[in-house]
Amino acid sequence: MKKLIIIVLLFVSLTSLINAQRKTVHLPALPGYVTLKCDFHMHTVFSDGNVWPTVRIDEALRDGLDAIAITDHLEYTPKKDFIPVDFNAAWKITEGYAKERNLILVHGTEITRKMPPGHFNALFIKDASIIAKDSVWDSFEAAIKQGAFLQWNHPGWKSQEPDGIPKMYDIHKKLIKNGWLHGIELFNNSEYYPLVFTLCKQNNLALIGNSDVHGTISEIYSKPEDTNRPMTLVFAKKRNHDSLKEAMFAGRTMVYFRDILAGKEEYAKPFFYQCISVGKPFYQNDKSLFFEVTNNSDIPFYLTNGIANAPVNVTLAANSVTRVVLSKKVTIPLIYDVRNVLIGEKEVLKVELKY
Repeated sequence: MKKLIIIVLLFVSLTSLINAQRKTVHLPALPGYVTLKCDFHMHTVFSDGNVWPTVRIDEALRDGLDAIAITDHLEYTPKKDFIPVDFNAAWKITEGYAKERNLILVHGTEITRKMPPGHFNALFIKDASIIAKDSVWDSFEAAIKQGAFLQWNHPGWKSQEPDGIPKMYDIHKKLIKNGWLHGIELFNNSEYYPLVFTLCKQNNLALIGNSDVHGTISEIYSKPEDTNRPMTLVFAKKRNHDSLKEAMFAGRTMVYFRDILAGKEEYAKPFFYQCISVGKPFYQNDKSLFFEVTNNSDIPFYLTNGIANAPVNVTLAANSVTRVVLSKKVTIPLIYDVRNVLIGEKEVLKVELKY
């Protein structure tokens, strides 16, 4: 009997250790910054989600995230007959739980209205209940008074925009004029809105990518279709809540989804070069040079449109070394488009490889 008890206790201890582990996601830091992997849009049983709030913390650790926000709806609480309505409940339940696991938890909520203006997340707030107002503008104002980062969610969601195209209405323009709109989701759940690139560039807004998860995230994002859950990469000065907030308001973000990176060129280009290194030629014969390119990140890169006499396409697999055979007729640097690094609505990153 004692042996059985010891075995059970050992099993429980090992399970606890496993649950306390964070997956390592291999993504580089930019010089002077740390790269925080974040998801700022998710739901629990306290609105229309299907899981208890602490599950979101455990999922985030399993997926290697550094920061999350639980953003339950203010206006939509379909489980209210079974679960008391408390707009801060998820925060109260998870605040300490997240701290114990070294996960940055951002206090957030979702303002859920018809289009226009649509759905918005208010991040870095203090009290969600104060934001619950009859007038949507009053809700925005109450959030801003708390120092909120306002994020426009899924602007091309077909339930609100049947053609799937994001549109700026007068209320969005008013938010921008007031300096109250800070970011827009470029990617949400499974939807990508290329036009958001242009909207963010025109109005100096941050690009955001989130899961908007309602169920169990492992059942939604699984290989081979999804190699990673969508996330916002935030380039912060330190790995803490205040540095995260500063970086978000400064717009130092990129979006990572489906092995695709999307962001402003000023961040995308140095990020790519931090991921890869080009070695010196290790062998040559009468016609060719042989060298290797190392990709130290979890993101594969698909190089296309190579110059004459160079490989037309090169795939730099994740966490791998790729051999490149080059004609001696070619002049370095090699210039390529990176098909899966987006820097505009219809533009991909252009890079140089040189040894």
